[in-house]
Amino acid sequence: MTGETPLIVVMGPTACGKSTVGEALAATLGVPFVDGDALHPETNVAKMAAGVPLDDDDRWPWLDRVGAKLDDARSGGGAVVACSALKRAYRDRIRAAAPGASFLELVLTPEEATRRSSSRVDHFMPASLVTSQFGTLEVLTADERGTRVDATLPVTRIVAAAVDALGAGA
Repeated sequence: MTGETPLIVVMGPTACGKSTVGEALAATLGVPFVDGDALHPETNVAKMAAGVPLDDDDRWPWLDRVGAKLDDARSGGGAVVACSALKRAYRDRIRAAAPGASFLELVLTPEEATRRSSSRVDHFMPASLVTSQFGTLEVLTADERGTRVDATLPVTRIVAAAVDALGAGA
C-alpha cells in the first residue's frame, strides 16, 4: 500500500475497538476517520438497540454507504472507516465500491467482547448481540488485502502493527 491512498476499514465484532483504533490510525495517517455506525439507517440502529441482530438485507444498503464513503475519500487523500465487515461477502461489497480497500481485523474472544460491551454506556449495541456477531464473523483470509491484530494490545501497538502490515506509511 505504500504510496497509495489509504482506504482502510477497521473491522471486527462489536466492542473490539473499531472506533478507538480507527480514530488513532486515521490521526497517524493524517486522513479523516468515519464511524460506520453513523452510516446505518435509523431502522438498523433501532433493530440493534432492541437486541435484534441485523440480517444481510439490513446490511447491504449500509455496506453500500461504507463503500461509497471510502470511494469518495480516494480523491481527498484517503480515509479510515470503522465497520464490522463481518462476512467475506460484506468485504467484497465494500471492495466493489472502493477497489484497493484494505482491512484491519481486530481480533478478540467472545468473552472479552462481552466484557467490553457490558461496560459501555450510551451505545446502541447491547452485549446480548455479541454471540450473533461471532456467529456471523468470517475472519480475513490470505487472499484478502489486510491484516489481523490482537485487539487486546494497547492502541498504539495496534496502530503501529497496522501501519507496518498495511504499508500505510504516515
